[in-house]
Amino acid sequence: MNPIYERERSAVTVRPARSGDVEVIRAIRNHAIEHSTALWTQTPQSSAEAATWLAAHLERGSAFVAEADGEVAGFAVYGPWRALDGYRHTVEDSVYVREGRHGLGIGSALLAALITAAREAGHHVVIAGIEAENTSSIRLHERFGFQRVGVIPEVGTKFGRWLDLTLMRLALS
Repeated sequence: MNPIYERERSAVTVRPARSGDVEVIRAIRNHAIEHSTALWTQTPQSSAEAATWLAAHLERGSAFVAEADGEVAGFAVYGPWRALDGYRHTVEDSVYVREGRHGLGIGSALLAALITAAREAGHHVVIAGIEAENTSSIRLHERFGFQRVGVIPEVGTKFGRWLDLTLMRLALS
């Protein structure tokens, strides 16, 4: 491989998130909000909103961070897919990697930990809702056995354009 394109992989450690991780997680989320179509909002998360959001995941045991080179390099969470109790065994995942750290195995390490935790918590299905042009996230989920179950055209908008949502599903039990 051409040395220009080689990226050195550092050891990645995934651990449960802690309340002290809130600001680094918020920074990663806000970067995605401001620069990508991964989150379909244009409003950055405030410190108070981030603390409330993370606290709900910590209470559930559904938030993880990946550390590489001594810093938090990404995070992943799962949460309820829908609020009605009939959906209580189905969760939706979110995986985010810090800018400049993509392609180093961080997303894979996070998704593996998230799937294991969701299975151990007794969930039946994990859903991934991914912007249809986010091919790297779609490929990541496919590597873990997620199947595409549909695309919903033009259900979101950001940066002045309509966005399609790819839905993926992984059965845990």
